[in-house]
Amino acid sequence: MSVTLKEKGKLDPLKVFLKVTAAFLVSIFSFKKEHKKIALVGGNLGEKYEDNAAVFHAYLVNNHRDQVTAYWMYDPKTSYAKDGSIPNAVPLGSFRNYLLFFKADYTFHGHSLMYDIAPSVDKFLFLNRKTIITHVSHGIEGFKKILIQKEDVPLLKRTNYFNCASEYEKELKLKEWKIPEHKLIITGLPRFDRYAENKPVKKVKKILMMMTWREWLFDLSEEEFVESAYFLNTIGLISHPGIRELIIRNDMTMQITLHPFMKKFKKHFTGLADPKSGIEFLSSTNPSITRAIEENDMLLTDITSVSWDFLYLNKPIIFNMFDREEYLEKRGTYLSLETDLYGYKADTVEEVYFYLKKIVEENITTNDWYPKATQYIDYYDHQNCKRLAEKVLGV
Repeated sequence: MSVTLKEKGKLDPLKVFLKVTAAFLVSIFSFKKEHKKIALVGGNLGEKYEDNAAVFHAYLVNNHRDQVTAYWMYDPKTSYAKDGSIPNAVPLGSFRNYLLFFKADYTFHGHSLMYDIAPSVDKFLFLNRKTIITHVSHGIEGFKKILIQKEDVPLLKRTNYFNCASEYEKELKLKEWKIPEHKLIITGLPRFDRYAENKPVKKVKKILMMMTWREWLFDLSEEEFVESAYFLNTIGLISHPGIRELIIRNDMTMQITLHPFMKKFKKHFTGLADPKSGIEFLSSTNPSITRAIEENDMLLTDITSVSWDFLYLNKPIIFNMFDREEYLEKRGTYLSLETDLYGYKADTVEEVYFYLKKIVEENITTNDWYPKATQYIDYYDHQNCKRLAEKVLGV
């Protein structure tokens, strides 16, 4: 099975070779000594300014600009970097991108070094032995077994540090990922720093529906996709008469956000929104997941990593693992989908309706499984970015 996250043009390999060669030579013969450390930061394939990498980049810019020049790597096909006036934004795949990679003292990536920091970096990583590379993580590991592609092997080996949210996650990466212990640092997730203290709402009025991605869906034809459990379950949730009636009667809204990797099938979800019924889709071009997490009162999901944010914030969660057996067979999990979920477990659309009705009618505004949060999250002090900067950058 092949998973293609970025389309490549026919001349891309040649263009990359020429840019990398020129950037490497310039970096060798550039004698100008930088008085500040250079850090490259990137995440979400450069397609948006969200998640741990973006939060950490903003932290460096706001708190350590005298010691560190923090650059943000972005996809040149997008406009968010310019529209949002993101400081020190550099287009991925540009000559400057590769030159900075060879000159950088540090890099921090959220998903993959080759998609977040420098395209095709796996081919020329041997040319850079000095840069300290840190994987800042995407979410707390547990409900997705790591999927290692051939090109990931040298990248994982070359990475100097892997940040962890807790002792639990450190043990998982040590035993399951086989990462050497000296590379594992417990700093907490940077994105948790942005949340205010736990303040439950008076009544659940806004629902965020968000499903994670399944790599085996990439190879399906459009005809096969619309017959998949993923699509049919999504349609079932959105069109369920009871769920719609519940939302309308209680003047609620349900915001739906599709995973970025599902944009290939975006058109099949077009037309499903119904503002009159409180059903709306968040923009897939530049959604603010941060704002959606903060503004919504509860989460309806399968096992997306955003569920950790809702647990951290003590908000209700309904886990809808509609394809449990298929998921366990094709991807697998580290935590048990039977005993370790920190929310209501609903295998069917009808069970989702039952628990959603329960939450609304019984005015449940907090997460009954919140006491389990400390098993997976070590820090609640809003110092995660500070710890990461101290342990890696020494600032």
